[in-house]
Amino acid sequence: MLSTQLLHQEWTAFRRPGRLIALAVAALIVIAIGLVFTSTVDCGDPCPVAPTAADGSIVNDQFWFHHRDLGPNGVITVRMTSMTGTITYPPPNHDQIVSGLVPWAKAGIIIKDGVRRGSSYAALMMTGHHGVRMQADYRQDIAGSSGGLSPGSPRWLRLARSGDTVTGAESADGRSWQTVGTVRLAGLPETVQAGLFAASPGDLTLREVGLGGAIEEVRFTQATGVFDHVDVRGAADGKNAADAAGGENAAGASGGKWRSESVGEMNHTDWEKYHTASGAVEKDGVITVSGTGDIGPSEGGMTVTTALFGLVIALIIVLVVAARFGARSGTPASRPALAARAVVAGGAIFVAGLVAVGVAVTLGLAILTGKGVNLQPLSPVTGARVVIGLAAVLALCGVLAYGLGVLLRRGWAAILLALALVAVPYTVAALPLLPDTVAQWLLRLTPAAGFAVQQTAVEYPQVTAHYAPSAGYYPLPGWAGFAVLCAYTLAVLWPAAKRTPAGPSANWR
Repeated sequence: MLSTQLLHQEWTAFRRPGRLIALAVAALIVIAIGLVFTSTVDCGDPCPVAPTAADGSIVNDQFWFHHRDLGPNGVITVRMTSMTGTITYPPPNHDQIVSGLVPWAKAGIIIKDGVRRGSSYAALMMTGHHGVRMQADYRQDIAGSSGGLSPGSPRWLRLARSGDTVTGAESADGRSWQTVGTVRLAGLPETVQAGLFAASPGDLTLREVGLGGAIEEVRFTQATGVFDHVDVRGAADGKNAADAAGGENAAGASGGKWRSESVGEMNHTDWEKYHTASGAVEKDGVITVSGTGDIGPSEGGMTVTTALFGLVIALIIVLVVAARFGARSGTPASRPALAARAVVAGGAIFVAGLVAVGVAVTLGLAILTGKGVNLQPLSPVTGARVVIGLAAVLALCGVLAYGLGVLLRRGWAAILLALALVAVPYTVAALPLLPDTVAQWLLRLTPAAGFAVQQTAVEYPQVTAHYAPSAGYYPLPGWAGFAVLCAYTLAVLWPAAKRTPAGPSANWR
């Protein structure tokens, strides 16, 4: 155990004005850059409002909806015979059209709590490359059968509602049904909207920059589903719309039972204006629905890391201060002294980091919220994990650099090695400079893995996105990255402790 007297002695030796000023400057840089960046964010006047789910998270909710009322106990059944799509190149080549579907293009049937964006829903659909899926409330995703469909090999889809419970089933012939999944949508009103939908998220492409890094480019896409044998049982008005091929409540029939509209903005692109508009068309009992957009989780909106762009500069200062401290103090006279100096250095850096990150995050997010910028929700637990975790990572990086200084006994050598092990991998991985694979391995194999504690973005398998370090996605979970950093720190301190005498400490200056 380290005595209070020993810790006080080492702290007295550590707290030279130059070191304390350097740590204060590092903290101020994090706060100042965070405030400057968040103050200059401009999202328009007013900022566009993104749809949010019941839990406050930002979601995607944009599709074409051909729908009617459905009561508390009802069923919608359709036969889907075709699904096609188009992909449009962005300007200046917007006239180049490619036929095809992006992997998560969607068309099928949906039960939804009205047409408000972000409201609860359950959907059963065909997808571009993932077969039949049942999805609900933006995050739930259940796989059905694989494969596609054609007029000769159609797919029947059915959603059955019983109060708050919705069950999805599929069939190849309309007689033998296989359950895909059952979900509970808490708080559904007595009357909901049920119908046909189509959506198609942008086609993600990556353009090479730097030394093999990549930045995102998104192309407009549109999906089209063809349906017949539309049958709605248990409609809110007590009537059934049986088989849209001939029922009195079919699409386009009088009475206004069926309505067709976009959820979210649509028909603003040149392709939709001059070629094929998103919408629903009924002819001879066949309903064709075309749409763009997506229904599902979204990582849109700024995250807590937006206020932490000055962290890399603070990291460099911490590494320099700690490495010089280790080199100047020399080999401690005893192992307790070595431990005490590591604790003192790490503790001072932890406090500076805690203040810096805590103030930058709190003020930065307050500024963005005041501007109306869309922010991913941050729970108190997650916020505390980011702030405390980053302070601990900075402290461990400092202890690592201190250990290198003790081992190498040359400040410049310890500084260069610490920068190469921590600051350089962290910086080049955070920027789109290197290929994604290289950046991911750097954040697995170097001490910079510890910075995974700041990740708040979630990777969803049902969403195509650029899941790379430059986009804020770390290859290791926070606890695993922190463990890698701990392992490096111990690997440096252990040989220093092995060659340090176990006897009593001696004073040093």
